[in-house]
Amino acid sequence: MTTPVTASERYLQPEYARLLAAARRSLERTGGRLDGTISVSTPDDTEREALIGLTGTYRPPGTAKITVRLADLDAAIRTATGSPLADLLTQVGGPLRNRPAEKSALQHTRTQLLAQAEASPLHARHPWYRAWLSDLATDGTVTTLINKGDTPALARAIRVLEHLDARPADTPPLMLPALAETATGDTKALNHGRGPLPNLVLRALTHAHSVPLPSTAEERRELWDAFDVIVDDLASRVLVLNLPAHGQGLGEWLTGAATYGTPFHITLHQLVTLPITVNLPTVYACENPAVLRRAAQELGPDSPPLICAEGRPSTAFHRLARAITSGGGTLLYHGDFDWPGIDMTNHLIARHNARPWMMTAADYSTGIAQDDDHIRLGGKPQFTPWDPELAHAMKHANQALYEEAVADALLNSLTASGPGN
Repeated sequence: MTTPVTASERYLQPEYARLLAAARRSLERTGGRLDGTISVSTPDDTEREALIGLTGTYRPPGTAKITVRLADLDAAIRTATGSPLADLLTQVGGPLRNRPAEKSALQHTRTQLLAQAEASPLHARHPWYRAWLSDLATDGTVTTLINKGDTPALARAIRVLEHLDARPADTPPLMLPALAETATGDTKALNHGRGPLPNLVLRALTHAHSVPLPSTAEERRELWDAFDVIVDDLASRVLVLNLPAHGQGLGEWLTGAATYGTPFHITLHQLVTLPITVNLPTVYACENPAVLRRAAQELGPDSPPLICAEGRPSTAFHRLARAITSGGGTLLYHGDFDWPGIDMTNHLIARHNARPWMMTAADYSTGIAQDDDHIRLGGKPQFTPWDPELAHAMKHANQALYEEAVADALLNSLTASGPGN
């Protein structure tokens, strides 16, 4: 015995699928209005016959498009099922959306959210805050927060920014978990990857500091550090050789290590908790630890003060560089002769008023004449404003020259400079 097919089950059949999908789209787009029409293009025979049976209007085979008035479809469905078209669509495909109402509600919530943000005292006080809010409003971030139910994140981000803005300038650095707990009640709320909050705050800080949005962990640490917030004070470090300094603890250790010509790793934690002053006229800096290692091995205590970034300069490197320049010292920097190395050199010149060390076109040409690696340059070419001929020479030779390849020349320079410079 065949089980009878209910009215709603009948309209679940494939021949009605495109018709009802079109009806759903129309009703959702207009908020349920029935004064329009819908169409099914190039219907097959089963669809054509189903529509004839539903509307009572004959369409010959080969009809290119069948158009149906929604009001007529609603009347036909009511006759067949006893319920309106909207009820049938809900039964076969789930609740209908009211997109006009959703759009109106979204706009209302969006207006309220931005009004609350503009009520912060930061809005009247700081152009960077207004620029941040404008970006969030125009690039879809606010809408995304609303759609995902993440609107509280914006209020929490504002509390974080207000707390940072209210901190006196002479207060010691603040650990990130402490800031998160004070502003949000959750010590992990500002950790990278914890929802939209950390990114919202970092976007505001980039506006306040006029820098691009950080893309790496070190760049995030550096941006937080610019606002005296410490992310990970143990992971960030800088390698030094012969850098005597003043200050209890760290200053004493550095002075002792310099006596023996012993390399010493300084962590950001040490620089923050055991602050030092450095009174040296000149401090050399390199990118690769192989250079510092050779200086320790071959010159020992006779090497001039030397610090090493070990790649891209860390937050600890920048904090130590500030201590050196604040004490009246000059940083002489040498990096790799490749485009990323030139980019780092430019940044250190801009940030710490560093001076390039053995980074002229002549130094490059001499180095590549003695280098057997012949590695091609990669990345975006950079300007070398301290010696414009260097960029031209690098483009012409199209060869990278790493610090290891010029270590002999660097060591000779350090030897000529002598200790204590």
